[in-house]
Amino acid sequence: MSIKVARKESASRFLGLVVNKTVFLTAIAAIIFTVGFTLIFEEQADYYFGMAQTFVSAHGGWIYTLVVNLFIVFCLYMAFSKFGKIRIGGHKAKPEFSLWAWFAMLFSAGIGNGLVLFSIADPVRDFLNPPRLAGHEPALIAQEAINFSFLHHGIHGWAIYSVVGLSLAYFTFNRKMPLTLRSAFYPLLGNRIHGWMGDLIDIMAVITTLFGLATTIGFGVGQINSGLTHVFGIPSSLFYQVLIILGVTLAATISAFSGVNKGVQMLSKLNVRVASAIFLLVLILGPTTFIFKSYIQNIGSYLVHFIDMSTWTESLQGTDWQKTRTIMYWGWWISWSPFVGTFIARISKGRTIKEFILCVLILPALVTFLWFSAFGGTTMRDILLGDTAMIAAVNDNISTALYVFFDKFPLAMLLKVLGVILICSFIITSADSGALVVDSITSGGKLKTPRYQRVIWAVAIGVIASVLMYGGGLNALQTVVTISGLPFAILLVLMCFSLYRGMTEDYEKAERKEKLLERESYRKNILDLVNKEREEKNLKKIDPDKDPDKQPKITDL
Repeated sequence: MSIKVARKESASRFLGLVVNKTVFLTAIAAIIFTVGFTLIFEEQADYYFGMAQTFVSAHGGWIYTLVVNLFIVFCLYMAFSKFGKIRIGGHKAKPEFSLWAWFAMLFSAGIGNGLVLFSIADPVRDFLNPPRLAGHEPALIAQEAINFSFLHHGIHGWAIYSVVGLSLAYFTFNRKMPLTLRSAFYPLLGNRIHGWMGDLIDIMAVITTLFGLATTIGFGVGQINSGLTHVFGIPSSLFYQVLIILGVTLAATISAFSGVNKGVQMLSKLNVRVASAIFLLVLILGPTTFIFKSYIQNIGSYLVHFIDMSTWTESLQGTDWQKTRTIMYWGWWISWSPFVGTFIARISKGRTIKEFILCVLILPALVTFLWFSAFGGTTMRDILLGDTAMIAAVNDNISTALYVFFDKFPLAMLLKVLGVILICSFIITSADSGALVVDSITSGGKLKTPRYQRVIWAVAIGVIASVLMYGGGLNALQTVVTISGLPFAILLVLMCFSLYRGMTEDYEKAERKEKLLERESYRKNILDLVNKEREEKNLKKIDPDKDPDKQPKITDL
């Protein structure tokens, strides 16, 4: 089912670039203003952004809770309804990438260094500051800490990515529209997406993508620096962190220049291979049996408490735990969704909707749960046995927690080196795929643009991260990214309605066309039979001897 929609060309030449000037210039101006404000008025920015975050958490937290659960329901409906058999790009479309390469790229773009940074820190922090079980048995608190880590890094987040990714993939490859967020709203807005409404949607996507990537890279660089301190004794300082950002930016620039088929795909496969090597070493050198038992138990406990945790809003407790945990994560996932969703859409041509949903929604979550069970679960076990080293490490600096964890294993130095490589690779993958996505949005959804445009955005991400790290504005900007998720959540709900309407329209058109073809085929068959009968009658009139009924019959004697 592939239907082409009339489109207006929004990209034009500007200073040698192929861009939508409104989106490009407005996004650049907004970025410069926001970065400048957080640097010049850092204390005021922290204060006002903090107030905004408190307000959003207090009055908009229930909206986050509601919509992220609705996204799961919507995705499962799409997978198992009549739409599940639709193929992205039409029924003849073939996947551009192998299943292995596709999964590696979507996993690397969607998880990033958060998998490494929070797999130990989150369970420990939630154990020390329990959301609901303060004063209960430590083993129960430890299990709930794992459960909430699964909640924050599991199916809900990937449902957000699935909504954006599926919407953009469908309208890009099935309706032949530009790969940009505005396209997903065509069934609701019609040709108005080519005006200021569409520009506003794309501007929001560009700004949140760049700020989300910049803050993530800024905080990830701290973990790289901590790893280099542990492994090579390099001091942890702003100077070295800026050097690391420059190195990451250079690598991301080279990868972005080479494109999706080369640089991004290669780095994504490297991510999965290095992560697999680290996990296997931890599994073999660590408590193997416990990790597998923990994985099974953790998934079971997560599923049992799934609805309870997913809909918990602190309404009776009167606490603000969710402000810095659940609400922060939902805002972060949603703020990343324009970037990750666009990238997933870009690489998903040829997949059926059912295959897309089940792979994007379930597989990355299962891998994440296994990783958290190995790292976070083992840490919880050690804490319950009286080892408080990880508590001290997390309280001191969560960036060093992974390396302190590796100190407990044989081949600790090898694990630390692999850890540094993995974090670097994750950050580079995020930066270069982010550059490709921003380039696509600002160019009006073009899949092929001059290569130097990708380089510009890769450098911009590194510059934003470096400036904010130098000026101390990363914390304020992280809060901005979290707050910006709320209006985007409403936008994504509208995206769900738009996708459903668009698919329903196309499905009904395809059904009418199929019925019309069936009627035409039936009519043709009837005409063929009538014509054949007429030909036989005419043949009898012309040559009666050829009448089958008058032919001599041969009987057995």
